[in-house]
Amino acid sequence: MLSEPRSGRLAAWGNALLAGLVSPDEAVVAVVGGDAVHRVTGLPGESGPVGLTLALGRLRALGVSGLRVALPAPGHPLGLSGPPEFNARALEAEEAVVCTGAALGLVPEVTEAGPAGDVHVEVVWHCLPVREAPPADVPSLGEAERELAEGLREATRVLTRLDVAGSGPVAEAAIDAYRARAESGGPEVLAPGYPPRAVRVLELAQRVGLMVELAAGTGHGGAVAASEMAARAEALRPVERVARRAQVAAYNAYVEERERERGR
Repeated sequence: MLSEPRSGRLAAWGNALLAGLVSPDEAVVAVVGGDAVHRVTGLPGESGPVGLTLALGRLRALGVSGLRVALPAPGHPLGLSGPPEFNARALEAEEAVVCTGAALGLVPEVTEAGPAGDVHVEVVWHCLPVREAPPADVPSLGEAERELAEGLREATRVLTRLDVAGSGPVAEAAIDAYRARAESGGPEVLAPGYPPRAVRVLELAQRVGLMVELAAGTGHGGAVAASEMAARAEALRPVERVARRAQVAAYNAYVEERERERGR
């Protein structure tokens, strides 16, 4: 949850490109991030995989006016609208991008190679048909912000109740390090054009996600029994769900705002 999903980068910077707020080169550099290369396969009109710059241009030509994010999990098709084939691939990848203006979606397939410390990452986005329907279970920014405030309190409460050894100092140090990294010269949380509230919601969602990781036992140096990790995961599942819903709401805020403006 703490790490930025590739679908989030593609949707955010793709939306900025579609709006003319960034250049194709700026968008592609931001989307690729630390990966080696991104390609798109299955695009209508293309016989094979193409680079991300060409793919974004092709999507615009196909009528795509915006990009939304889906972050599904078992039993929670968050941001999806079908058909079953697309939903299944998105669930396997745990993320996807859904286009507006054209019935298409993109699901990443990530390949890693190389020794530890020098891993070469390639991403192939599979372009597939989607059903044009409202996405599942995506809250408004206001709803997401309210849910997150409660989620942060609940994560802290569960972490304390489970008596995670040293969790207080570890959690505080990790959050301080994350905040310092965000305030330094690191990448933007969202691309140009997003409302400030979306940035605030995404930052808080990432903070809640970090708390979930710590409480689940993935952020500690000490060993945690499998049964204990399972108990923590079960206790924190509702909080993790809230954080994912908020992430999707933040990434989708640009498209939602444009649609409200067109409906006035």
